[in-house]
Amino acid sequence: MITKLVMATNNANKLREAREILAPLGIEVLSQRDAGADCEPEENGATFAENAMIKARAVFEIVGLPVIADDSGLCVDALGGRPGVYSARYAPEGQHCAKLLDEMKDVPAEERGAAFVCNVALLDGDTAEVFAGECRGAVGYEKRGSNGFGYDPVFMVGERTMAELSADEKNKISHRGAALRELYRFLNERNGE
Repeated sequence: MITKLVMATNNANKLREAREILAPLGIEVLSQRDAGADCEPEENGATFAENAMIKARAVFEIVGLPVIADDSGLCVDALGGRPGVYSARYAPEGQHCAKLLDEMKDVPAEERGAAFVCNVALLDGDTAEVFAGECRGAVGYEKRGSNGFGYDPVFMVGERTMAELSADEKNKISHRGAALRELYRFLNERNGE
């Protein structure tokens, strides 16, 4: 039975989301820093699942506790799925939205479809599982909202961007939320055995 796990991140937003979703299971979620894992493994996998497992393995080898790690990105239909697995490296820090909006400036509304995709890996010595989540939407025309990070200010879900949603609204529909809910179901069944 898992009562404590480490999330292979120091990103406060990702950590908060995982803690909120897994809280009903009574599982304590630590950041990798809090668990004593000071590492930044090279994410050189070809898929989100591979990158998530690379991170999970690196932290697991240090802490020896159950680890979850995620990799996620924005897959834009009109760009053939780009930036995809390269979302974090698509542009210099803080310029991702501006570059995407520039690249999409001539794309008509009906061709602006996109999906946030997330894979969450769980590694605990006995188990190596990957859980997937997706949130469909579209690329907007300008940055809007302040309640998000990364591509959230330009990713439209209905009439609002991801960055205009409350944390509760976002958790219900987000790609990471969907993957974490799959993880929740898995852990709930396993912990109930």
